[in-house]
Amino acid sequence: MILEKDGKHYTPNYVPGVSVYGEELIRERGVEYRYWDPHRSKLAALLRSGGDIPVDQCSSVLYLGAGDGTTVSHLSDLLTEGMIVAVELSSRPFRNLLSLTERRDNILPVMADARYPEEYDDLLGGVDYLYQDISQQDQVDIFIKNLKHFGPERAAIAVKSRSIDVTREPVEIYNDVKGRMKQEGFNVVAVRKISRWQKDHAIVSIDNRG
Repeated sequence: MILEKDGKHYTPNYVPGVSVYGEELIRERGVEYRYWDPHRSKLAALLRSGGDIPVDQCSSVLYLGAGDGTTVSHLSDLLTEGMIVAVELSSRPFRNLLSLTERRDNILPVMADARYPEEYDDLLGGVDYLYQDISQQDQVDIFIKNLKHFGPERAAIAVKSRSIDVTREPVEIYNDVKGRMKQEGFNVVAVRKISRWQKDHAIVSIDNRG
């Protein structure tokens, strides 16, 4: 699925010949791949930090804070028989997100506020993986609300520490998020700092299998 070459990560292009955001396209053993830029995508930064993205080609993914679809497009490359429900509230990035669906039929864009999961729960038969990238002070509350609503076994949140409290050190914020998740009954398996590529960010991963 994901190609690692020369320390970089690539996804097999769902729409061969088409670059989404000007990323490099390469060919490897007859397959076209797109460079997954960790400076443009926090999930790519997660991979570069040694983390993993627990999806396969049939997975159902709920993506909160999908933006203009940079990371969504790479998940689309991977989920060739799955589906991504991409939730975004802001109208300008949502228009870009919509344009992705013209050639990528495994993306369902939804304009909604992630604080209210009941607005889009009828669009999902189930959620294998929940990923959130929202720059709001209440980002952790939003994440927990969706975790409880949909009950995925695996999930991750890109913690934007400066959006939560600009006066505190990022590591303190990450530790607080980890503690909050444990209090709520979620099993935190990793807290990976990705500040090398995304300043003052970490990704907290949940795995509640068993």
